[in-house]
Parts: sequence; C-alpha cells; structure tokens
Amino acid sequence: MTTAFRIHAADNVATLLADGEGAVEVRGEGAGEVTLLEPIALGHKVALADIAKGAAVVKFGIPIGTASRPIRLGEWVHLHNLTSSFDERSGGFDLETGASKDMAYD
Repeated sequence: MTTAFRIHAADNVATLLADGEGAVEVRGEGAGEVTLLEPIALGHKVALADIAKGAAVVKFGIPIGTASRPIRLGEWVHLHNLTSSFDERSGGFDLETGASKDMAYD
C-alpha cells in the first residue's frame, strides 16, 4: 500500500511518498487511510477532507493556498484546484508539469 505523510494535525492535505492509486496509508499526525479518486504522483498532495471553494488548503499547519473550486476527500490537490498563497504567478504554471508558462529557466 502506498503511503502519504500528514505533517501537522491541522493539515487537510497529505503528501504522497510514492506514486499512488486506490487506498493510501496516511502516517504522521492523525494517521489513517484515504482512497485516492485518481492516480497521484510521488510528492503531490491528496485532500484528507472535503475542502470548499475559497477555503484554506493547510500544510505544515499553515494555509498554503486557497481552493479555487471544491476539492473532494481523496482528490489530487495541485494548481488546477489550488491558488497558492506564496506565489501570485502560480496560475501561470502548467497544470501537469508545474513548469512556468511565462518565464524560461535556463
């Protein structure tokens, strides 16, 4: 079974420690299990609860962004449904790769 890690008890997302599909064991604060609604890649986040549009997405015990649409328990949390609180340009990144659409990194 794939594992995800929840860093802080207040977190509503966990980070996948390997590519995952189906059931995932959540370790760390508030250990348990979640069923992924879609395959999620290593290092990406999964919602540990339903998150309403406009609600905070919490990781490390702090809000890292805002849900740009409703996010369901077990859903992949990334740029397609999250507006970052740390980078106002986050909307300018490719949804699949995270690569910037407006700046070349050489």
